[in-house]
Amino acid sequence: MRKVWRLIVIFYILFRYGLDEMAVSYFPGRRFAVLYRSLFFWRRLSISPGVRLRKALEELGPIFIKFGQMLSTRRDLLPTEIADELSKLQDRVPPFDSNLAVEQIKEYLGAPPEKLFARFDPVPVASASVAQVHFATLHNGREVAVKVLRPEMQKRIGRDIELMYVFASLGERFWRDGKRLRLTAVVHEFDKSLHDELDLLREAANYSQLRRNFAESDKLIVPEIFWDYCSTNVMVMEKMVGIPISQTDRLVEAGLDLKKLASNGVEIFLTQVFRDAFFHADMHPGNILISVEPATFGRYIALDLGIVGMLDDFDKEYLSKNFVAFFRRDYRMVAQANIESGWAPPDTSVVELEAAVRTCCEPMFDRPLRDFSFGLVLMRLFQTSRRFNIEIQPQLVLLQKTMLNIEGLGRQLDPDLDLWKTAKPFLEDWMDRQVGIRGLVDRFRMEAVNYSRILPQLPCLVEEALKNIARPDRKTELLDRMILEQASINRRLTRFLYFASGVLMGVLLVRILMNWHYFF
Repeated sequence: MRKVWRLIVIFYILFRYGLDEMAVSYFPGRRFAVLYRSLFFWRRLSISPGVRLRKALEELGPIFIKFGQMLSTRRDLLPTEIADELSKLQDRVPPFDSNLAVEQIKEYLGAPPEKLFARFDPVPVASASVAQVHFATLHNGREVAVKVLRPEMQKRIGRDIELMYVFASLGERFWRDGKRLRLTAVVHEFDKSLHDELDLLREAANYSQLRRNFAESDKLIVPEIFWDYCSTNVMVMEKMVGIPISQTDRLVEAGLDLKKLASNGVEIFLTQVFRDAFFHADMHPGNILISVEPATFGRYIALDLGIVGMLDDFDKEYLSKNFVAFFRRDYRMVAQANIESGWAPPDTSVVELEAAVRTCCEPMFDRPLRDFSFGLVLMRLFQTSRRFNIEIQPQLVLLQKTMLNIEGLGRQLDPDLDLWKTAKPFLEDWMDRQVGIRGLVDRFRMEAVNYSRILPQLPCLVEEALKNIARPDRKTELLDRMILEQASINRRLTRFLYFASGVLMGVLLVRILMNWHYFF
């Protein structure tokens, strides 16, 4: 009943803000659209569609806000007015009461803000779907940002996740593509990433990892974490000042080169995915700043690392092969990679899959971002996967979402960016490091510690192996005797079963004959 009631509330909010009318407006000439409007002729919606959509998503809760954040980056797909309103969901969600934030800090850090900090600003500077941020100053003079989780987030997110599991289960049962798409597994990945985001200690660890990965970088800055002031619901990190990446006018006024920023952004993303297999998976504009400080001018600033993606060696190798094959337009290699990975059925025709992938991808080459939509390419690839019964990989859903965010950022900074031309040198260099001579040398260096331990023992190991070959192994002889004994026991057991079955059949036959004699 709790799930049913939540579903009723969702539909009520959608109806109250007129989102049903927005959906019907896409079918102006259909009979049901005319009938629908005639049934609700009494409604007068004076607020603009963008404001209605934003307010509805805010009221529906964190999961819907995140959906709005993702949509806000796709200005190529949405009207400007709606995209502008949805962009407010990135860091301007209505904040919760500051007194609750103070109580959270006192409960989880063990002392009130006035004792923990030399100065604490009770007015939040930013508020997003799951937390809000306050500025403060430590007693040693360091300026910091204090992130405080919204109260009862586990409960609010949990009820919507339960609904998603229900719909995923129904989809796998009644929709013919449901099992192939692995809807329940996809929801599970989403559920896991959301609950990871609600643990600020985990987010703090993500900051530390990314900061270590880019310690020598001249393109990305990651805030320092102050571990003595961190808990599951409160996190304190270095205060960062910069211009939001979506405010391109301010970036230009500050003297920043947008084309270079776009190119650097692609390189940062590819470095995270292919070098480190650890990437920021929530890269909407509200989480990305550009530094204007003299010492770090023009560098990206990564914020809000509650959601990160991680890839294992198999996924990383699969992706790298596919990317390089795409850039070389080697569609046969793409088809073979999907079949060899087991994601496509083994009886899939390489030639047919190659032709289908070529049809999807060829139109976007040698064209700037303004002239094609990566989202549309993904949709076509999705249709191709359906045709060839290719399984969707839930662990790559976060990567696909992040790639859409990257494309949205690229469109804002440099619509003339050639994504493929920018990425190709990086990926080819990476592949050379993985499978080329440099990769071989690097792996030898990594295994040098093991070699130094094994090589001195090698003569003894060889001598022992030769001795074992020369003489019969007692353990092997014992094992052979055990196998023969077990075979003998099995034969006896089989004879006993045959005998018992015969006796049982005889008893049943006698009973049947006696009953037959009784009746006749």
